[in-house]
Amino acid sequence: MERTANDATVDLFIIGGGINGCGIARDAAGRGVSVALAEMNDLASATSSASTKLFHGGLRYLEYFEFRLVREALIERETLLKAMPHISWPMRFVLPYHQDMRFEADTPTSKLLGLFMPWMKGRRPAWLIRLGLFLYDHLGGRKILPGTRTLDLAGSEEGAPLQDRFVKAYEYSDCWVEDSRLVILNARDAEARGAQIMTRTKVVSASCENGLWRVETRNTETDQTKTFYARMLVNAGGPWVGDIIQARIRLNSRDGVRLVRGSHIVTRRLYDHDKCYFFQGTDGRIIFAIPYETDFTLIGTTDAEHGDPSQKPECTPEERDYLLNFANQYFKQQLTVDDVVWTYSGVRPLHDDGASSATAATRDYTLKVDTSTGAPLLNIFGGKITTYRRLAESAMEQVGAHLSLGKGNWTAGVPLPGGDFPVDGVPSLISDLRARYPFLTEGWARRLVRAYGTESGNILGDARASGDLGQDFGATLTESEVGWLMANEYARVAEDVIWRRNKLGLRLNADQVRALDDWMAQHRL
Repeated sequence: MERTANDATVDLFIIGGGINGCGIARDAAGRGVSVALAEMNDLASATSSASTKLFHGGLRYLEYFEFRLVREALIERETLLKAMPHISWPMRFVLPYHQDMRFEADTPTSKLLGLFMPWMKGRRPAWLIRLGLFLYDHLGGRKILPGTRTLDLAGSEEGAPLQDRFVKAYEYSDCWVEDSRLVILNARDAEARGAQIMTRTKVVSASCENGLWRVETRNTETDQTKTFYARMLVNAGGPWVGDIIQARIRLNSRDGVRLVRGSHIVTRRLYDHDKCYFFQGTDGRIIFAIPYETDFTLIGTTDAEHGDPSQKPECTPEERDYLLNFANQYFKQQLTVDDVVWTYSGVRPLHDDGASSATAATRDYTLKVDTSTGAPLLNIFGGKITTYRRLAESAMEQVGAHLSLGKGNWTAGVPLPGGDFPVDGVPSLISDLRARYPFLTEGWARRLVRAYGTESGNILGDARASGDLGQDFGATLTESEVGWLMANEYARVAEDVIWRRNKLGLRLNADQVRALDDWMAQHRL
């Protein structure tokens, strides 16, 4: 098939607009590589908006001896904090201890203890937890985050919501991140550096032609088709990575993906302080209970096999009840189904390493280059949100073997849009914003700063009163903000705004969402 004047040629074509795809696009564009990225839905519409929303080293991965993954993730926490202090912040985690704690039976640590200390019968002894936390404190060269301390729960705010049988806990540091906003900001920065970001654009097929990838795309809103030629192709399709290999690129590959569903529930706020709980179950698994969106508590996650990427992941009644029962082993006030205000679920696309269970499957990432067609293809398997930037750097090492790169690694510490202020600068930004716009409430100003950082004023413009911001959709969401999201952050429909650009879906009713959707439909270009 002959090329036409409308065909575009790029160095790198990326399939998938999750955190891995957008992270690679940003890194590549910043090195002078020409990039096009296609996402078949909205950015972060699958796994990357359905995480537990933590930048963490993965304390439990130490039980699987995944020391490289944990160390890399621990180092990354502070690197990322400096680049995005508006959407990420330190959080203290409280790990209550009791003697009934168990390992999952097939962890390497459990097997070793069973061999040398059979009388432990799968229990997690206090000394082992303290050893794990010591490693956690020191593997990553921690500088900003405070270290581990032991808590006496009796009479403390941390112990108040817990059952009286918990008298001792360990408190350590990890970080929170707004996962879907992280994806959006990487995409925006990639575009600012020259990348072409296409949402609602499906890759229909990709084949090698004269040493280049010929990529056929179709816009799912307009049905418009376009052909791209690329010197290298990156498959960052997340749960669809295997489907892309088989059905779009049509390659025979031994590499497979293991889909593991992680479900979460959100309840009304369960306690007054701002710390997270790390709960360990009698079945060897762990869950978190995390302060969420001011008035709620996030509880998760599960690990369940998920067979088909085209089947939308949903929190099953069994998973919901499992999380409720798990939390009820710790909290004084017992939770019921009526306490659940929202659930969400995502599919982790893990590299199939033959592990016996979903929980045991590695969370590390695997990058595989295939040149069998005559042009290089990079397939991305696995990964976790904390190490997305390092994954992108590793991907660029693979890309550099086939394409000329303008410069080396550059992303460490470079702020994402709105993140150009100190790690501890949020209170000052909120104060300054309220001084500039006196009509803002404390909560409204905080929400804007936590989403947009130093760009908050761009949304409010020269408004002197809330009425100057146009239509009020509820919960402080205004026409001015929605218009800015449509113009600058790829938002097309109400769901994009209220679940992936923010979480105001927890506060808006059906009529308000319908009004928002109608307004956006009238103002889409």
